[in-house]
Amino acid sequence: MEHHKKDDYLVKKISPLDPKKVRNIDDLLTAMKSCGFQGRNLGKALDILETMVSDDKILTVMTLSGALVPAGMAEIICALIENKLIDVIVSTGANTIHDLVDAVSNIGHYVGTPNVDDDDLFKARINRIYDTFLPEDNYKHAENVLLEIIHQEFESKEISITPSDLMKIVGQRIKERCILSVAAKHGVPIFVPAFSDSEFALNLIKFSVREGYKYNIDIFGDVLKFADIIRNSEEFGTFIIGGGVPRNWAQQVFPLLDQIDNIESMGYNYSVRITTAVEYDGGLSGCTISESKSWGKYSLESKYITVWCDATIALPLLITGLFQRLKII
Repeated sequence: MEHHKKDDYLVKKISPLDPKKVRNIDDLLTAMKSCGFQGRNLGKALDILETMVSDDKILTVMTLSGALVPAGMAEIICALIENKLIDVIVSTGANTIHDLVDAVSNIGHYVGTPNVDDDDLFKARINRIYDTFLPEDNYKHAENVLLEIIHQEFESKEISITPSDLMKIVGQRIKERCILSVAAKHGVPIFVPAFSDSEFALNLIKFSVREGYKYNIDIFGDVLKFADIIRNSEEFGTFIIGGGVPRNWAQQVFPLLDQIDNIESMGYNYSVRITTAVEYDGGLSGCTISESKSWGKYSLESKYITVWCDATIALPLLITGLFQRLKII
């Protein structure tokens, strides 16, 4: 094992952050790169994210898990789509239905509190997402809108469709601004690999019972569709918010291509990940990007950073800094 000299380690000094020199969020994140811990990681994340979104040759895949839409993060994602900074979204079904609720029910979610009697909330038909309240009536309104779209779009009661095509159809039908409608307008596909794990799918199941619809939701078709998108791209990056199924579904495409196309030298070239998951419990959401390299999901030369932070803190800071750096705002 090679032993390094003292000077090999002592290359750059920590530079205490001077708030008097910070004019905007870009300045703040740049200064944080010379500090420590997750602040430094967040500063580094801005550099990698800027590289990903600024090069048209790099396909940028954003994965969404957790209650991002109820927490007020949807407009950030809409702005990223509109400014052509992300090319593909892989999301939980929950975020898509919450997005629909926000769009069609006037005020979808309300500021709440975790310090509340949940028995009382149940009796009042109010759903709680930590410190956010969602009235059941708003879910019902979104369900009615979805049923109307199904009636208008499909003549037959037997419907065969991929989740991504369904998201596109719904997005095209919604007049209100939301992730679904903005993505449909700008041609950004939304993949929902764990589609049945959501109120969106439960609504369709209710329609099958009450309205006689029969569905063939082609989840394999979306895997192959995403694989084709990867095949037709030169370089690749992930922008991962949280973990869960969206994260690994986006990453598993390279082992798939290795198996069906005998392509061994691919893998994502860049990644920025915001998470609170830890690696030592063996959970997939805590799997490091370095570990993913052993599976061929990331290239051996990939540039990546993980920020261990609540996404409702890190994501707004990171995207505001990105927009300032790119002179979008």
